[in-house]
Amino acid sequence: MPSSTHIAAHFATYIGAFGAALVLTLCACAWLTPRSWWRRPNARALGVLAAGTAAGGALLLALFGVPGTIPPSVELAEAPLPATDVPVAGAPYRVRDALNLRVAGGIGAERLLVVPGGARVIATGRRDGDWWQVRATLDGKDVEGWASSLWLRRADER
Repeated sequence: MPSSTHIAAHFATYIGAFGAALVLTLCACAWLTPRSWWRRPNARALGVLAAGTAAGGALLLALFGVPGTIPPSVELAEAPLPATDVPVAGAPYRVRDALNLRVAGGIGAERLLVVPGGARVIATGRRDGDWWQVRATLDGKDVEGWASSLWLRRADER
């Protein structure tokens, strides 16, 4: 999810590109069209300004791009697969928030117990969609059950 500074930078870039396109369109219209077109506001003048600004802004964005973005083809080619897509048997995971450990995958399955946030669990390697089978030790007792992977983070993640 982009941060507010990235959003502000993108917004400023778009405003700058289309603002420059508006100024360039006004200059081009003043130079290339008859003066009689601009003596009174009319639909033709508004259409020329709108089309010129839209085309010029799109051209400027295409030429100079938006700062901090990667072209989609590069992003897809170089992005590694997320490490949490497949549970690794024996790998430790940290519980993000209070986690319901269940007898089977799914929110309709009976809850065994609640694992507190920050606790560590070990993946068994079995999965059922987004539900992973994990082992946890709570109050000196080993418990095995199913947990939603959305609430698990790799142990080395912050």
